[in-house]
Amino acid sequence: MIRLAAVGDLHFGPDAVGTYRPHLEGIAERADAFLIAGDLTRLGDPEEARALGEELRDLPIPTMAVLGNHDHHSDREDEVRAVVESAGVRVLEGEGEVVEIEGTRLGVAGAKGFGGGFAGGSASDFGEREMKAFVRHTIGVADRLESAIGGLDADHRVVLLHYAPVKETLEGEPPEIHAFLGSYLLAEAIDRAGADLVLHGHAHRGADSGATPGGIPVRNVAWPVIGQAYALFRLDERAEARVRPTAAGTH
Repeated sequence: MIRLAAVGDLHFGPDAVGTYRPHLEGIAERADAFLIAGDLTRLGDPEEARALGEELRDLPIPTMAVLGNHDHHSDREDEVRAVVESAGVRVLEGEGEVVEIEGTRLGVAGAKGFGGGFAGGSASDFGEREMKAFVRHTIGVADRLESAIGGLDADHRVVLLHYAPVKETLEGEPPEIHAFLGSYLLAEAIDRAGADLVLHGHAHRGADSGATPGGIPVRNVAWPVIGQAYALFRLDERAEARVRPTAAGTH
């Protein structure tokens, strides 16, 4: 059995220093790995990333993250990534990481993802170059994600995103903005490659659970949705993902 702690959308900044670390005390007693589903910062400022990095530094369990749209806002995402990684957090973008936990290999494939929408309301690779560029970016992200998942030599495979791969976890968000919150192309890539669990953030007013068309569980771990420092999940021998309550408190 592998236990995962996960959260997204911390939107951290220097004024929050010291507020999150206390909630991570004892995390190794509850979880075997910690996954962060993007929007680490507010405006993609490396100083914001540095503040969060100090909260996450030297955690006793493997910690992995993806970036979100906020982390790209200042066009300094490479710096944000470098700062966070210097604190010991592995940042994934179309990449995978495998860690061994008591003889079981956990593989995590991560990507920010992107928008485009879902069946009945999706953008298409047609028309103006700007629209084609928008959709082709999502296609490229999905292709790299699929390759990353397929390259994981692991007993359990988890996908970590910022944008949503399914519409179900967007319920509660205005339908008019669904196209900017995720894309069905991500779910298609995940179903082709195969995984046990998908985690994402971004949808602050969304729902907590859904599934890909292929039946892979999808969980929205945006902090405003889970309402606590992190949510806990369990992957058992049958690769079933179950949401578990956490006693970690709120952030």
